[in-house]
Amino acid sequence: MGTLKNKIDFAVVISVKNANPNGDPLNGNRPRVNYDGTGELSDVCIKRKIRNRLMELGHDIFVQSNDNKKDQYPSLRARAEGEIDKAIMKDEKKFRAAACKKWIDVRSFGQLFAFKSESKEGVSIGIRGPVSVQSAFSVKPVSVTSIQITKSVSGEGDGTKRASDTMGMKHRVDHGVYVFHGAMNPQLATLTGFTDDDAQAIKQALVSLFENDASSARPEGSMEVVKVYWWQHNSPNGQYSSAKVHRTLKVETKPDKPEPIDITDYIIKTEELPGLKPEVLEGR
Repeated sequence: MGTLKNKIDFAVVISVKNANPNGDPLNGNRPRVNYDGTGELSDVCIKRKIRNRLMELGHDIFVQSNDNKKDQYPSLRARAEGEIDKAIMKDEKKFRAAACKKWIDVRSFGQLFAFKSESKEGVSIGIRGPVSVQSAFSVKPVSVTSIQITKSVSGEGDGTKRASDTMGMKHRVDHGVYVFHGAMNPQLATLTGFTDDDAQAIKQALVSLFENDASSARPEGSMEVVKVYWWQHNSPNGQYSSAKVHRTLKVETKPDKPEPIDITDYIIKTEELPGLKPEVLEGR
């Protein structure tokens, strides 16, 4: 099967209600917010969710999270050495080919393999992937609510009195609509073996981005993919630049809803580009 033939641009509209979409560990795990109040989901967070969905679809994933693994490898180095012959790892070209063939996230997003092997010989191989994903930003500034919580049982001590760890904080975004964009580059796809089937797998993952992703910070139904916009160009270089394509998506509040509280308070539309019409998919 050949690699990706034509350039692809995509955009995803996300609705958040009473959830912490992406906590900032350097700020008490509060939802990420810029100085102007705009909410943000990092590109790393989004790619983590894409990887999880791809893994559920049956694809092999190299960067697996500790709480959602299909194998028992304790580290990335162990996974690389356990799945790829050590003789191949000594040849950079063969190692690149083997890693891209084995793991869809490597041939999609790329990967830096930088670790010491058991023979003490360092491995440092960078693979540049054809799929780029931007951070998601909210359409309007978001309101963050923080509440103090207590645990009924101490995690330490003899149980005669409450320990300090019984007190805590939870944070949530009351409401927000976020948008992120991405693109797929056929030229880079030839270097990793990324195919049209791989692109379709990522499209399927985007539609179901928050399935099996619930937690106490993100209860079921609190985060939703509203729409996925998929622009398939008719050439490897594309008919238009990604920036121009992404700007055609407009997500605005309705004139009579200056303070939106629900996704129904928004107007979502795209401007027409001659010869390039998006496929629009509803989120699941």
